[in-house]
Amino acid sequence: MAPVPAVRGERVVRALEKAGFKVRAGRRQPPHHATSRRPGTTVPVHAGRDVAKGTLRGILADTGMTVEELQKLL
Repeated sequence: MAPVPAVRGERVVRALEKAGFKVRAGRRQPPHHATSRRPGTTVPVHAGRDVAKGTLRGILADTGMTVEELQKLL
């Protein structure tokens, strides 16, 4: 398994959009979180901060993506 890269939430959201996920900021979500609708996962988007590696692993597990697939989309 490849190591999880350090990446900001905005880049994760863009990568999910490239992969065909519908991303939205819902009314019940804080403005600094984006929700992907297809399988349903939340990406924390905080200015100037990377997504925690454990959180990113959880997002990848929720979406069924591998680290390698994410890196290709970044």
